[in-house]
Amino acid sequence: MSDSAILQVSSLEVRFKGGSRRKIVHAVNDVSFELKAGEVLGLVGESGSGKSTIARAVLRLIEPTAGSIHVLGKDIQQLNNHALRSLRASMQIVFQDPWASLNPRMTIGSLIEEPLLLHGMGNRLERARRVEQLVKRMGLSTGLLGRYPTQLSGGQLQRVGVARALVTGPRLLVLDEPTSSLDLSVRAGILKLLSELREELALAMLFITHDLGTLRLIADRVMVLYLGAVMETAPTEQLFTAPSHPYTQALLSATLSADPNARYRREQLLGEIPSPINLPRGCLFEARCPLAADKCGVSRPSLSSVDSGRHFAACVRTDAAIMRARERAMAV
Repeated sequence: MSDSAILQVSSLEVRFKGGSRRKIVHAVNDVSFELKAGEVLGLVGESGSGKSTIARAVLRLIEPTAGSIHVLGKDIQQLNNHALRSLRASMQIVFQDPWASLNPRMTIGSLIEEPLLLHGMGNRLERARRVEQLVKRMGLSTGLLGRYPTQLSGGQLQRVGVARALVTGPRLLVLDEPTSSLDLSVRAGILKLLSELREELALAMLFITHDLGTLRLIADRVMVLYLGAVMETAPTEQLFTAPSHPYTQALLSATLSADPNARYRREQLLGEIPSPINLPRGCLFEARCPLAADKCGVSRPSLSSVDSGRHFAACVRTDAAIMRARERAMAV
């Protein structure tokens, strides 16, 4: 792990109690990564893969079961409530649903100003100036400050959510599916805004999405999750052009090309996703993997380097997976 990282996560595990006290849900399993200033790390995977759980754990909105989380060099699991409250100004989150995350009884101006009040930042005039400045930067009119959330569109509300998250000047911004509820044109505007803010403010962003196309536009690196574990991680273009894990290849095959003349060849995964209450001893993807061998069920593979660079995959059959991907690409 680098000392210059804004966020450092090591061997993170999150467990929840199931319907019975004897049952434990393994939501996140041995996840490690780091995030530097000005970098966007994308988390992708099916529903239930642990993306949102990781996001909430790194902000300590839920308590991790094991592992360590450092934000700006501070171990947030060791901080008391007062120290953690002070640090929260430096780490903020934008939620998926702006209608649910913004209080409908507060005006837009009050919603954006509230974090400044909670952290005791600035006097009344300074707070008002900061709110107006941010609203303009979000591409919104200051005339909206006296309105209520129900009077704004979904795109406007998401911009308000971003402004509210940025008002305290955070270094780490977690975005949990921030564009999934928006139409394509509005989504493009939000992504452009986020890219500009990343450059202007040197923000470290953890970007969670189901949309691989969105991820390719904004992320520097991508981490692919399955059953709460990392299957593959790589620089964005490298992952999209040379996926080395069978699960990543299956995910990418489900993405439609922007070229209307391109041939579409989706890979259908067979079998059922294992229960997070009773995880397999070996590879978590073995039951659905088209390349599974006997050795895959013996022990769980760790992330290993694919190209002696920043590309890693948790698979003992990466050579076969890479060859298979090349054959499929040639056949299209």
